[in-house]
Amino acid sequence: MLSESHATWQDRVLHRPVCELLGCRLPLVLAGMGGVARAELAVAVSRAGGFGFLGMVREPVHLIPEEVAQMRAAGVERFGVTLMPWATAPALLAEQIDACIALKVPVLGLFWDVMPDVIRRVAHAGILVVHQVGSLDDARRAEAAGAGVLVVQGVEAGGHVRAGQPLLELLPDVLAAVRVPVLAAGGLSDGADVATVLALGAQGAMMGTALMATHESFAHDHHKRRLVEADSSQAVLTEAFHVNWPRGAKVRVLANAVTRGERGDPFAEDAGRTVIGQDAGRPIYLFSTDSPLRSTTGDLESMALYAGQGVGRVNAVVGAGERLLHIAAQAAQMLRTAASEPPTIELSSPVCYAREFELVRDDAIAPPELLAALNELLAALNELLEGGHAGVRSGLPASIVTE
Repeated sequence: MLSESHATWQDRVLHRPVCELLGCRLPLVLAGMGGVARAELAVAVSRAGGFGFLGMVREPVHLIPEEVAQMRAAGVERFGVTLMPWATAPALLAEQIDACIALKVPVLGLFWDVMPDVIRRVAHAGILVVHQVGSLDDARRAEAAGAGVLVVQGVEAGGHVRAGQPLLELLPDVLAAVRVPVLAAGGLSDGADVATVLALGAQGAMMGTALMATHESFAHDHHKRRLVEADSSQAVLTEAFHVNWPRGAKVRVLANAVTRGERGDPFAEDAGRTVIGQDAGRPIYLFSTDSPLRSTTGDLESMALYAGQGVGRVNAVVGAGERLLHIAAQAAQMLRTAASEPPTIELSSPVCYAREFELVRDDAIAPPELLAALNELLAALNELLEGGHAGVRSGLPASIVTE
């Protein structure tokens, strides 16, 4: 995608094959957050070199062509639309997919239950399917159905959480089991996080919380303010926000009166009947999954304030492009500096690590020399961070394998 003369050194360090597939310079992907990831944010991410998804989960069908038109008017031709079939009425889902096919949307993002018929229909239309998964079984099923890229979500993620394992436990297993490119998601907020997942073999990082706290996101200013004021311990996993959503879907949100039980029992017989706000003339109910948007009014603090566990490293509302480029520069510098002292054995590119060797598995032992080399890489990255390099704090594991 990039000629040597036009690529920056950061681009060259971070570039992975998935960039060619998606059509972006940097392997940094905007999560398709429903309501929040509109064209303004996706355009800003794309112009900075990343890849933007429009969050169209359960949105009215007319909004899809409107948002797509804004992307194309801004000169962005490679982008995605995210839908969630499991939580969408079948008739609405069919209309949404029809709209995406008619518009020749380049990429479609899917999440939650793997529905092979949906994946096959979209792929057959020539659209690249990027499927987010929360388990090894889901990863295998999505790949078998025709997904061209997988996103492995760790339990640290904000919003709806499919995963039950930490990202750094699940990611190596999926990398070892599938052949399609894999992105990582879940609590990733800074360059240290991106460097970690790339070193482990992911081809890129999908980010939500860090890009929600930006000027261009459609989140309400109250939500953004709460994000930058929060520490990671305040991002809690709960089932309290469930109205208008199938039961059993946990969400990670910032602690508030609802999560503390101060607004009553979310599963009482009359739960979900109290109107606490409005959005574009639509009522928002207590315990619903609606997060406050720019267009929302009412009791914002009692709404779902989605946030991943990396929220403690998001300390200001800035431009999305500025944040993306800062994260890229951090990650590239860490990886380049760590690579300046080559490991004791020759390894192939980071994309291939997990597939060529059995890493971090309970039922398999990785070659000692591989573990030593990769632990040396992560140790070098930690030394950079602990020394204050690039102004970030360490978020890397001390070792790939713990006793």
